[in-house]
Formats: sequence, structure tokens, C-alpha cells
Amino acid sequence: MKKSFAAGLLTALAWVAAFPAVAAGQDKYQPAAGKTPRTTSGKVDFSGVWAKAYVPDMTQDGQDQKGAGELPFTAWGADDWKHYDAAEGDYTGACLPFGMTRSINTPEPMQIMQSDTYLAFLFEQNSWFTVVPIDGRAHLKGIPTWFGDSVGHWEGDTLVVDTVNFNDMTRLDTVGHPHSDQLHLTQRFSRPDLGHMSYEVTVDDPKTFTRTWKNARTFTLRADWEMMEYSCEENNKSLWEGRIKVPKPKG
Repeated sequence: MKKSFAAGLLTALAWVAAFPAVAAGQDKYQPAAGKTPRTTSGKVDFSGVWAKAYVPDMTQDGQDQKGAGELPFTAWGADDWKHYDAAEGDYTGACLPFGMTRSINTPEPMQIMQSDTYLAFLFEQNSWFTVVPIDGRAHLKGIPTWFGDSVGHWEGDTLVVDTVNFNDMTRLDTVGHPHSDQLHLTQRFSRPDLGHMSYEVTVDDPKTFTRTWKNARTFTLRADWEMMEYSCEENNKSLWEGRIKVPKPKG
């Protein structure tokens, strides 16, 4: 078993231990039935608190998700993946930002708040957020960031969120699949009914992969949930006591 996968598995097992009923599929929650809600301007309204499928490994199929299968690595990407070891310092252990895909992939809920010009993703994981203009404007030009620069536009009833300008400090998922600063994400959101949201992401990174690949899943509206505070601090005790190692920069 690869060390990075083992580290990801430990994270998954810890979550299962914390939320056994949900992890075992015993929650039995059924979202309210109804038509797709719309804003006063007629656009699909994605507002609400959503239960996300936990996706520690984007190559694998799972409940309510479709994995990408074996990833088409370039020589650089294959070498990075081969030598990655979370035990040698995964950045999340130092409470650094997960990045866009890894935040979408976590088991904690996500709240969406929407207006005619902006859509905000509020991640319970580490209380992070990212705000996306959805009025069709162009990307900004700026320094690379952990979550990248996102802009959105509508294709019928589907909201397309296009994200570029990432730094190369994050990983795509818990097991540590890599990306470079050339990463380009295209996320597509649709809401077929009141209680569900369909999600598809296309990953394009010519330094890491020889072609684009996709990952898809379904989110469930949780009208019975409220977002909670999640505190992870940079002076993490496990970090300064040596149980977590400082992540090494990519070569």
C-alpha cells in the first residue's frame, strides 16, 4: 500500500469514527421533493447547505460519484506521484488551505450563497470560503493563489465555474494526486430538482497530465443542517511537537 494512500485512509477512518451513522449510510435522510428553485431573475438557485460525497481518491467510483480511473500522467506528473509521501509532510497538517478540488472533496458540508452577480462557496472544513463572480466577466490577472481565480457563466441552466491561476502548493485529493501551477478546472453545476445538485469537474493540467479527465458526483440538500465552526490553526500542536512534518516544496 502506498504511504500517501495509507495516510489518506487514516483520515477517512478518523472521519468514519467521528460520524459512524452517516458514513455507514444509516442517516436515512431524504431531502424534500420539489422543482428546481430559481432566483427572482429566473436563474437556477443553488443556495443551501449541501452534503457532499466524500472523495478521498478522485480515480475511484463510489456512492453518488464517478471516478476518473487511472490518471494519464506525464513523466513529470508520474514522478511527482511516485515520490509523494504524506508522512513526509502533507500541507494540510500545517492548516494550509486545501485548494479548490480538495475542499470540494471533503466530507464536511458546504453552503452556497448566491446573488445575480456572485456565488459564494462556504466550506465548513477550516471555515474557508471562495467567492465567484457569475456574470460572465473575464479572469483577473494576479498572483497565483491556493484556490485559484474563478469566474462563472451560465450555459442554459448549468452554471460553469472556470478556475485558473493556482499555485502548486496543493493536492487534488486526500491521497495526494498532484497538479502544477498550470492547473485549469472547469466545474459544472446543475440542479435537477429541489433536493439534489449534479457536479462535474474537468481537470486540465498539461504539465501533470497528457489529456483532460473528469470526475462527477451528486450533492444532497440538507435543510436540517447548519454550518459549524471548524478551527485549524497554524500553530498546530502536532506540528511543533514533531508529529506532523513541514511539507517539502515540489521539485
